[in-house]
Amino acid sequence: MAKKKIDKTNAMRILDRSKVSYEIMTYTVDESDLSGEHAAAELGLDPERVFKTLVLKGDKKGHLVAVIPVNATLDLKALARVSGNKSVEMIHVKDLFDLTGYIRGGCSPIGMKKVFPTYLHQSCSNFDTIVFSAGQRGMQIVLPHADLVKVTGAEICDIIQE
Repeated sequence: MAKKKIDKTNAMRILDRSKVSYEIMTYTVDESDLSGEHAAAELGLDPERVFKTLVLKGDKKGHLVAVIPVNATLDLKALARVSGNKSVEMIHVKDLFDLTGYIRGGCSPIGMKKVFPTYLHQSCSNFDTIVFSAGQRGMQIVLPHADLVKVTGAEICDIIQE
């Protein structure tokens, strides 16, 4: 049986250029549920291993990216502290595409229009590989967290609510 050809996303092209090996997983998108928990369930994966990409704005340093497990809640105060801001807030979903080039439910920490400081939750080190959006709804990238750090310059830190 022939493999279905997958159109490359910006994230995949950047990984290819960086000579980083990765795997792609796909699932059926449910437009009424774009949550990461849904993606994890569709893929049959532990939601702690599947990470979501959140885009925020800090009061001092501008835009930044948080990458946390899909079943976790971001700790805004912790993220503000590690990012050198007094406070951070989520950007409005209507601003996501213009800022990143990605849409809700398909935002990857790799390949945004600009490179933003990225903060990856430390639980990533609990797994050989982590899973996150490939930059398109229904498509996920699987790779070691060290490769995500290598490509994005992410800082590994504790940024979720316990």
